[in-house]
Amino acid sequence: MAEPIYRRVVVKVSGEALMGPDGFGINQPTLERIAADLVATQNLGVSLGIVVGGGNIFRGVQVSEKGIPRLTGDLMGMLATVMNALALETAIEAAGGSARTMSAVTMPEICETYERRRALRHLGKNRMVLLAGGTGNPFFTTDTTAVLRAAEVGAGAVLKATDVDGIYSADPKKDQKAVRYERLTHQEAIERNLKVMDATAFALARENRMPIIVFSIRESRAVETVLRGRGRATVVNS
Repeated sequence: MAEPIYRRVVVKVSGEALMGPDGFGINQPTLERIAADLVATQNLGVSLGIVVGGGNIFRGVQVSEKGIPRLTGDLMGMLATVMNALALETAIEAAGGSARTMSAVTMPEICETYERRRALRHLGKNRMVLLAGGTGNPFFTTDTTAVLRAAEVGAGAVLKATDVDGIYSADPKKDQKAVRYERLTHQEAIERNLKVMDATAFALARENRMPIIVFSIRESRAVETVLRGRGRATVVNS
């Protein structure tokens, strides 16, 4: 068995990934499969931070287009990420792992408030840290959150778990001629306006020389496979 190529990573799981075949909310079998994958990865000796999106429950950008102010929509989206993180924490614990939810938005009755040194202590005790509430500020995506938190906790890479097996020149579900990339630089991803992550996330990763690995979460043990250097994925690096 190949050893993990990184010993500490931040995994970005989209809210949509938790829907599975459903059109809204959390699909329990999908939640349990992702949790089992994360526990298997943790058992390799990998330290895991996890950023979960909220798009399966609420998308602030979409509702702001219909009349709700963008700031309000983003705040509502932050709450959705907390709900998803709590669900994933419960599934991880049920699968035999150890996890703690920490929110950038203070809500002490529900979960811990994110603080870098406390997060590092959890990671040092072999607990996964679910990083909810975005950056704690509107107008920033959970992709940017993942890169920011990865830099803060000294992670070796950000693993972006999506519905497709890497980065394409266009949406492969809509364009059969879309070209799949094996490797890109952060600057190329920005210049080509590739939509898998926002430009702010790519720019922050470039400044911190943070590799981003984009892969599909739909397969069993997808995170573990990527960390062993196998499977299909796109690597974005300087």
